[in-house]
Amino acid sequence: MPNARQAAEHEPIARVLPMLSVPHLDREFDYLVSADQSDDAQPGVRVRVRFHGRLVDAFVLERRSDTDHVGQLGWLDRVISAEPVLTQEVRRLVDAVAARYAGTRPDVLRLAIPPRHARAEKSDAVPPLLPVIDPVDPAGWARYGRGEQFLVALREGRAARAVWQALPGEQWCDRIAEAAAAAVSGGYGVLAVVPDQRDIDAVWAATTARIDQSAVVALSAGLGPSARYRRWLSVLRGQARVVIGTRSAVFAPVERLGLVLVWDDGDDNLAEPRAPYPHAREVAMLRAHQLRCAAVIGGYARTAEAHALVRSGWAHDLVAPRPLVRACSPRVVALEDGGYAEERDAAARTARLPSVALRAARAALERDAPVLIQVPRRGYVPSIACARCRSVARCRHCTGPLSLSGASTGALCRWCGRIDPAPRCRRCGSDAIRAVIVGARRTAEEMGRAFPGTPVVTSAGDAVHSEIGPGPALVVATPGAEPRAPHGYGAALLLDSWAMLGRQDLRAAEDTLRRWMAAGALVQPRGDGGVVAAVAESTIPTVQALVKWDPVGHAEAEWEARAEVGLPPSVHMAAVDGSSPAVAALLEHAELPEDADVLGPVDLPPGVRRPPAMAAGEPAIRMLIRVGREDGLALAASLRHAIAIASARHDHEAVRVQIDPLHIG
Repeated sequence: MPNARQAAEHEPIARVLPMLSVPHLDREFDYLVSADQSDDAQPGVRVRVRFHGRLVDAFVLERRSDTDHVGQLGWLDRVISAEPVLTQEVRRLVDAVAARYAGTRPDVLRLAIPPRHARAEKSDAVPPLLPVIDPVDPAGWARYGRGEQFLVALREGRAARAVWQALPGEQWCDRIAEAAAAAVSGGYGVLAVVPDQRDIDAVWAATTARIDQSAVVALSAGLGPSARYRRWLSVLRGQARVVIGTRSAVFAPVERLGLVLVWDDGDDNLAEPRAPYPHAREVAMLRAHQLRCAAVIGGYARTAEAHALVRSGWAHDLVAPRPLVRACSPRVVALEDGGYAEERDAAARTARLPSVALRAARAALERDAPVLIQVPRRGYVPSIACARCRSVARCRHCTGPLSLSGASTGALCRWCGRIDPAPRCRRCGSDAIRAVIVGARRTAEEMGRAFPGTPVVTSAGDAVHSEIGPGPALVVATPGAEPRAPHGYGAALLLDSWAMLGRQDLRAAEDTLRRWMAAGALVQPRGDGGVVAAVAESTIPTVQALVKWDPVGHAEAEWEARAEVGLPPSVHMAAVDGSSPAVAALLEHAELPEDADVLGPVDLPPGVRRPPAMAAGEPAIRMLIRVGREDGLALAASLRHAIAIASARHDHEAVRVQIDPLHIG
């Protein structure tokens, strides 16, 4: 019987945080600790408590001798594990992330701490070893302004913060490994966050070449739950000095953390799709600020958010001199604006592959160098339209977009998977179709016909190649799936630029330049004949930034353009999605900052998922709330409070709140 238990003699009360999904219960509760539980029920451990008649998981936050609760306290049901998985450092970070993104601590904890696997906890903790480190060669970082001083600062444990612009052709994973080795040689831990598994593998190989493998751990979603938890425990127990992982690894409990690195922060993979939707870059910078440790955001391109850190003085530029940038970058040519270009290439404005691009590819193949062709979409013809009236072809069953798979069986619906053997336009009745977007497979066919006898490699979707062999080849790849060539590509062709630049998205230009530069960085320098041919108007500012290889200037222009119209990162913005009554009720409970600007409502933007709590068929709306940079935390706090009130009243279904969402519309 519970009343027959004997309370612990010392600090008999545990203050716990139950892992509940309702926002209004995001608070601590006090429970009695029995004498036999006292040794294990320490701060940070997992426990199980009875809450409103049911057993729920919880974390012990502290042990106390007194309580604020009026009435009788319940008892801890049991201690799930004596492993203190919630450290004080991670707890502070979880609190900060919940406050920054108007979320609940249980939601953030689910992102930060992996599920328990008892077998993994039974492994013995190996005492941390001093990693065997080769001396760090500063030559690679010396090419950047104050690069050598940066390595010295990492070794000494100073809070050096930088936004690093990697040179084209740079072995960026080697630079990250050198920075990690410098920090570890000073006795500090390192956390490197990258977008995907390919990047993890590259950084792992470079890091373990300099640091003993026993001190390096890779964390990613591709690991099984048991293996991931086992590796995470090795970090918690101080066995690992360097952690390399995807977005959730940013919460890893690295001991004596001295350096946080984020590579390619513009990649959507670093944005968490689960509530409260934090971005790994922002979490990493919060962590660096709390611990006063070094931080680096690196990439070939630069986001407006990273540039804002430089403008504010929180970070400094880590860039190479312009003469070195020009020497390392390939020659970039674009579809020129004017009669001279049309005289040289009459089809320059209409052809998908103008002759200038074909000449660049042919010259590279003649030098026995491979050619990279970047296309925005995978598949054969992922989107088709009526050839007469240009209406997008849609499925007659579910109205989903039709595509061609390359077979002669007809058009395939991308939503329901049905095949229409004879698609006909609903608007004009024509049975003639045209390609709206040409995919990687169709492009590979076209290039194979244009260059007979040359091997064609397709890297897209589930068939992604990390590297290609030596010799001439045509490599057709989607953005992010470009394989590395042993000695670099002789040329790169950037096709269908309108498909990326023409998107109705706040970050369309920024993201397009990032994808282009990632491809261009794989091409040989101009001195070796490397050429990047972008099939795009040369007068477009994004194309100009590529031609000049000037990501910093483009980020500055992006920041100024967004500041002029009041868009992030010059301001903080919250997107509130849901049914019209639910959104109105939430805003009624919110005590917004005085200068808050409420915009909307509008229909939920195309491509944005509906809030999961909404009933099928009910129209969804979006409201935007904009405040100055200084009021960001106040906005999040007011929305967090309103969410809790709405959750307690149960008047409407839950709405979705995102602070500074990647895609506003």
